[in-house]
Amino acid sequence: MLKNLQKRYALSEQGAKDLIKGCLACLLQNLSFMLPVGLLYSFVSDMMGGGVTGGRTVFYIAGCAVCVGLILLTTYLQYNATYFATYVESGVRRITLAERLRQIPLSFFGKKDLSDLTSTIMADCTFLEQSFSHFIPELAGSVLSTTLVAVSLLFWDWRMALAALWVLPVSFGIVGFSARVQERLSQKAMDAKLACADGIQECLETLRDLKADNAEQSYLRGLETKIRAVERRSIVNEFGLAAFVVTASLILKLGIATVALAGSVLLVRGSLDVLTFFLFLLVASRLYDPLQGALQNLAAIISTRTNIARMNEILDHPIQQGDSRLTNEGCDIVFDHVGFSYNDGEAVLRDVSFTAKQGEVTALVGPSGGGKTTVSRLAARFWDCTRGQITVGGMDVSKTDPEVLLSLFSIVFQDVTLFDNTILENIRIGNKNATDEEVLAAARLANCDVFAEQLPDGWNTNIGENGCALSGGERQRISIARAFLKNAPILLLDEATASLDVENETLIQSALSRLIADKTVLVIAHRMRTVAGADKIVVLDGGRVAEEGAPDELLLRNGIYAHMVELQNESRNWTLK
Repeated sequence: MLKNLQKRYALSEQGAKDLIKGCLACLLQNLSFMLPVGLLYSFVSDMMGGGVTGGRTVFYIAGCAVCVGLILLTTYLQYNATYFATYVESGVRRITLAERLRQIPLSFFGKKDLSDLTSTIMADCTFLEQSFSHFIPELAGSVLSTTLVAVSLLFWDWRMALAALWVLPVSFGIVGFSARVQERLSQKAMDAKLACADGIQECLETLRDLKADNAEQSYLRGLETKIRAVERRSIVNEFGLAAFVVTASLILKLGIATVALAGSVLLVRGSLDVLTFFLFLLVASRLYDPLQGALQNLAAIISTRTNIARMNEILDHPIQQGDSRLTNEGCDIVFDHVGFSYNDGEAVLRDVSFTAKQGEVTALVGPSGGGKTTVSRLAARFWDCTRGQITVGGMDVSKTDPEVLLSLFSIVFQDVTLFDNTILENIRIGNKNATDEEVLAAARLANCDVFAEQLPDGWNTNIGENGCALSGGERQRISIARAFLKNAPILLLDEATASLDVENETLIQSALSRLIADKTVLVIAHRMRTVAGADKIVVLDGGRVAEEGAPDELLLRNGIYAHMVELQNESRNWTLK
């Protein structure tokens, strides 16, 4: 049962247990609300039987006190078992989703929008928080308490019980049969919200380009269309929900009428006493109010399926696992007939084989889209290859824990990611245990001191979201400083000097020459002069190794590499006219 609840509602094991406790607490609360009905029935019975004596007066006063006490106690238990437990589970669910995302291959993120994932962790969790504190426990408590009361009524008088209970399966059936309609409406509403969130995020991220191209008004018109679509979808979704719930509620209210009608007929025939008639009227008036709320809760629970499915998509996604021990002998990177596809049928790499030896610089060059960046990501196991094998020092990377494997790599990406923190702390990402002196030494090797010491707070200057206070070259130098600080045996450089001017590029290349000693270095570059001093060049074209060898050898072959060098030499003579 616990496993089923965990899967059905994306809960932790403790969350499933707390959900059961919440349902039982709601059951006790609903039953406590039925106690005054029994007490009132007994009081009316005494009044019709000759009045209430002194002893019975004490009984009723004590009975009222007990009813109030039990209602307060069960309400307290219900509040603690639903609200407090739900808030704890909501935090656990968010942490679990974030932890799962940390273990999922990066290929998953290539297929998902970041605003979609953010919405899952924040908005979906918030919606389910409301479901588990209001909807599910109250629905379960109402159904269970109604079942117990219904069985009691059937034993009391089955004719009046049928008159009171026939509306229940009809009402719940109407809401239950609306499940598919609600799921479709909820999915369309969710799609509209995600499209709107994407549009808003894109607008904020590209505002500079929109202004530069005078495209603000046209873009905002499109964004307004998405906002209106959210509005329309929300109205349709609410109407679709209300249509079924209101219809079911109207039928539920017929129960009181059928109880009154059936009771009147039986009373006239003499087959029903007034007291029993009064009892069923009391029970019916108390029975239908919580059930009307239960119908709304059922509809709300059905609509949560979309949110739960989005969470389970993350929780059920395969994770990257492997040996937590490094068994490599050396750090030679070997690609052995490797194939890879981001999507089914779209091969990015086809039968790629080469070796990047330790102590050498291996450069990956070739036309855009040839698979250079993909090769470097596969080596660090950001993705797993679909065919062939990749080894580091003879160790199969696909069988090694990704975090353990990455301890061997220092990576400088083409697109630098910085955090809203100081320069010092951004560099310290490379080695969280590094001292300030070690961080500063790495920063100076990457020539970060040239700009950092001129800032108002020096190294402790906050650089803003993703380093927005810095230039592109300054941001890239911080990324290079991280690689110096980590000082791992394998170095991946993806256009590491692309945003630097000629002077700084020369300084960085000089520093990199000191860094790469005895390391396995994979360099991705489009500037041919950047890789002219490499020990080995691998030319990738169309996902295959087209050429391989030393720079001088490839120039003599007069192939793709030689053609790329020739084109870049020609571009130096280009001038504005």
